[in-house]
Amino acid sequence: MSAIEKLGLECRNEQTMSEPRVVIVTFPTAQILDVTGPLEVFSSASRFLPTVRYRTQVVSSRGGGPIVASCGLEFATTSIGAVRAPVDTLVVAGAEDMDAACADEDLLLNVRRLARGARRVTSVCSGAFVLAAAGLLDGRRATTHWADCHLLTRGYPTVTVEPDAIYVHDGNVWTSAGVTAGIDLALALVADDHGRQAAATVARQLVVYLRRSGGQAQFSALLAAQGADSEPVRDLLSWLPDHLTHDLSVTALARQTNLSERQFSRVFKSEVGITPADHVEAARLEAACGLLETTLSSIEQVARICGFGTPETMNRAFRRRLNTTPGDHRRHFGAVD
Repeated sequence: MSAIEKLGLECRNEQTMSEPRVVIVTFPTAQILDVTGPLEVFSSASRFLPTVRYRTQVVSSRGGGPIVASCGLEFATTSIGAVRAPVDTLVVAGAEDMDAACADEDLLLNVRRLARGARRVTSVCSGAFVLAAAGLLDGRRATTHWADCHLLTRGYPTVTVEPDAIYVHDGNVWTSAGVTAGIDLALALVADDHGRQAAATVARQLVVYLRRSGGQAQFSALLAAQGADSEPVRDLLSWLPDHLTHDLSVTALARQTNLSERQFSRVFKSEVGITPADHVEAARLEAACGLLETTLSSIEQVARICGFGTPETMNRAFRRRLNTTPGDHRRHFGAVD
């Protein structure tokens, strides 16, 4: 390592220990919560944690004038080209029109420039498309808003897209799902820097839920009932979380709704967007995550309570859907010591 590289590393380490700089990149038609959600988390950490000081800066490729968010709010930014490395945390927010951002070569050049010296690189929602266009997600796991995951997969085949995740951490790159998931991501970054208790303090100040883990699905199975049109399906979805140990086969569920199996499967898929079997597994998985995070129940007990029957069946579901195991999930996200 050259003397200049050593000096740069020392500067980065000193900055990280004192006042790490967080640069949030945004664009016209920005989703305002993609910007202000993480901004408020880092700001609150600096206000309410005595030993924590983040320096935040909002930038855009335009700079020097207001950015008009998708909601119509105007807010000021500085030029990304004027930002000098090193940056501790680079955050790329999302917007409604990402095609223009991904085609902005000057923007991509500056994102790559800042990413090279950053301790970590992150995105919120469709900001993942800018990271992908800049080549920063090649060979990595990532996520974005559920509605855009298929576009990210199709446009950038070298990226392994995880459509169910709230956020994904791969090396020094973190990507998150849409809108409020940026708050979950920022809280995870604070926890990564200063520990779980520090993040919990910030979450309490913001009156948000700290423990919505990165492995949780973007779509909660418990919220699916709100989107169902027909009363039989809504009633079934409301009933199901409290009866996870029952026979939840298609035959049994169709009988519960007084529909034929064929009609039930067709209506359920149309209104919920997934098959009954997929929904049952998602509901059981969500319940299992909750128990693993908040109780000392054994893996065997959790599997039985949530209707998986055996730990092996639950383990397969965790690996297939969340790319982890029940034990690892508890170690990463368990709140009970």
